[in-house]
Amino acid sequence: MKTALITGASSGIGAIYADRLARRGYDLILTGRDGAKLSALAARLEADTGRKVDTIAADLAVKADLRRVEQRLASDASISMLVNNAGLGAVKPLIDSTPEELDALIDVNVTALTRLTRAVAPGLVARGEGAIINVSSIVALKPELLNGTYGGSKAFVLALTQSLHHELSGKGIQLQAVLPGVTATPFWDRAGHAVSNLPTEWVMTPEDLVDAALAGFDQRELVTVPPLPELDDFNRMEEARHAMAGRLSNSKPAARYLAET
Repeated sequence: MKTALITGASSGIGAIYADRLARRGYDLILTGRDGAKLSALAARLEADTGRKVDTIAADLAVKADLRRVEQRLASDASISMLVNNAGLGAVKPLIDSTPEELDALIDVNVTALTRLTRAVAPGLVARGEGAIINVSSIVALKPELLNGTYGGSKAFVLALTQSLHHELSGKGIQLQAVLPGVTATPFWDRAGHAVSNLPTEWVMTPEDLVDAALAGFDQRELVTVPPLPELDDFNRMEEARHAMAGRLSNSKPAARYLAET
């Protein structure tokens, strides 16, 4: 038996992941803040696919709720995939945001994602197989596009996924970071900027986004950027980053920082 736990599954990208993974033969554990929506989605998927679907109504910004999801991930040996999809968005500049708004964003996008990943990873390693899919954003590559704290949180998700690939891929665990562009989900309304205000040529449906992401997963891509037309653009950036690695630590500062004598 294989089971996928999906966060932020009550609507949008998470709900489409639930549909697609159920149709791939996964039983599901769906988490989200809206228990009624989760229950309705679970009932529909069980009727449509015959898969078992459990739900956990949880707000990942609430410590007690987060701990309940962590406990399920750590204790359920049937779980073979974690989809870290839950996230909060923001479009206001940092100086226009309250400290509490920034805390909430970091709690969900960074802290919860990291703790859930830590909860599931030991079991996957012990079983020698499994997958962790982390939904990041194109702002991980271009943080200036939106709120800086949001961009920083999604850059963290990308960096964590790349680092975990280094740590865990040799232990049978597949990692993937998915970098959506603008996607037609409730995310934008909650962030305070309706998606209808954006050019239609920028906006991808969540169905297309998830189908592309899963195609990238099947191809074992570490980083999948569904809207990017040419993969070579991303590959060249990665090649330059890796090529620079051997020159990033030296016993002396670079010559440009040394005072002239």
